[in-house]
Parts: sequence; structure tokens; C-alpha cells
Amino acid sequence: MLIALLGAASVMGTMAAATAAAAPTVSAGARLAATCAACHGTNGDTHGSTLPRLAGQPEQALSASLHAFKTGQRTSTIMTQIAKGYTDEQLGLLAAYFAAQKPGAAK
Repeated sequence: MLIALLGAASVMGTMAAATAAAAPTVSAGARLAATCAACHGTNGDTHGSTLPRLAGQPEQALSASLHAFKTGQRTSTIMTQIAKGYTDEQLGLLAAYFAAQKPGAAK
């Protein structure tokens, strides 16, 4: 009985490891950016001219804008409130993620 239980546990452990290995890795920036999609589109690729496209903008410009929203130097009804909820490190991850995206890639 003990041998059967150990064998079953070994098989289950192998299956879990295989499943974990097959799962795609999502970067921290991509996880954070998912919350931006409702307004700025998938991967920051906004369609239309109501909101700015984030995809492909220079990382430094994105970072400066996000930090300006956080500190209140740049005002916005929504972004000022949202940016205050992120650490400076998270804002940097967001800026790097959106800068690496290609405009027009999300359809």
C-alpha cells in the first residue's frame, strides 16, 4: 500500500512539474499592464484618438509621465489616482513593457 501511494505521489509530482514547465511565463510588466487594457487597449495599442497609444513610446517618456501622474505634477481625472497605487519600481516595469510593444501588433 505504501509503495502504491509513493508511486502515485511521484506520478502526480511529475505531472505537476510538466504542467508548470508548459505554462507560459508572463513578465511582471505584462501582469501590471493588463489593468491598463480597458482604457489603453491590449498591450497599450489604443485604437482611436481619445487616449494616447502607449505601445512603442520611449520608455523614458512613459516613465516620466507615469511619475508625473503619481506626484500630481500632471493632472488627470483617473491617471493621477491610478498611478498613486503603484510603486516607482512598478511604474518603471510598466514603462519598459509598453515601450517594448509594437504599435499595431494587437488586433
